Amino acid sequence: MTTRSDPIAATCPAPFAETERVLLGHGSGGQLMAELLADLTPRFGVPVLEDAALVTTGSPEVVMSTDGFVVTPRFFPGGDIGSLAVHGTVNDLAMMGAVPIALSLAYIVEEGLPLEELRRVTSSVAEAARACGVRIVTGDTKVVGKGAADGLYVTTTGIGIRLPGAAPAAANGRPGDVVLLSGPIGLHGVTILSTREGLGFESELTSDSRPLHGLVTAMITAAGCGVHTLRDPTRGGLASALNELAAASRVGVELEESAIPVPAQVAAACDLLGLDPLHVANEGCLVAFVDPAEANAVLAAMRERPEGAAARRIGVVVADHPGRVTVRTLVGSWRVVDMLVGEQLPRIC
Repeated sequence: MTTRSDPIAATCPAPFAETERVLLGHGSGGQLMAELLADLTPRFGVPVLEDAALVTTGSPEVVMSTDGFVVTPRFFPGGDIGSLAVHGTVNDLAMMGAVPIALSLAYIVEEGLPLEELRRVTSSVAEAARACGVRIVTGDTKVVGKGAADGLYVTTTGIGIRLPGAAPAAANGRPGDVVLLSGPIGLHGVTILSTREGLGFESELTSDSRPLHGLVTAMITAAGCGVHTLRDPTRGGLASALNELAAASRVGVELEESAIPVPAQVAAACDLLGLDPLHVANEGCLVAFVDPAEANAVLAAMRERPEGAAARRIGVVVADHPGRVTVRTLVGSWRVVDMLVGEQLPRIC
């Protein structure tokens, strides 16, 4: 029998952190994923891989990106895994200032998937690619045993040509830059969650999945290299995207909560579920750091496009607290906006 003074009774075990197995959170787009990439990518001779990268530096400059899609459910209000795969890859190219010209498409199909569903996804891929003005030029199909792939996984690789005068990069943010957001946040992640779990919000919500290369073209045309950084805040949401940009550029970011557009349905769902809208995934908006001298012109150009009609200034880049994002709340106080830790909404893209 032990007493309160016994060492055994007084000792609490230290929390155990899993460090040698992959967790769902490693695919979140947040802190765990950043740690995983920091561990793995030095093997390629680079500290961290971007979502897209230049592969030639001549004229024209060629940009390449690749991505995998595992969304559950595969069909949702506003899209499906097929159109999402096209939009996601096109948008990764666009964040480097590139116009897409070609995509590859690969399926990993679980035995037993209805052929009609595969046809439906493929038709959606084809329709989305045509709407983006991009060709599907090659691909591959693998079939795995029942229970090994959760129905269907889609992988796409994209090639694009960088626009003349475009030079956005994660490390190009500068103190004084204006932070622009192209539209409302949280729609995709909350739509997927509501549809998956039958929460009842899906009748009022639609994913924002859409291509953004036309919007980026308008921004680059308005300001050229004055558009310093571009990022689509997908997994990990706006918070994680801004933290990544702040760290890469070694700058701070200060936001105004009142300026960040959160649709009423998204806010209500997040309140109910205890989620932070800044951590919820998006598939049809972008955030940019823009030279203050060019910000008005870029904002006007964004608002001329349907995908940027609700664009607005949401903050400023500062020299203080490099690598940190803060927000002035509705009551006038400041709080730190951290990257997503762990997995908030698995299987969303």
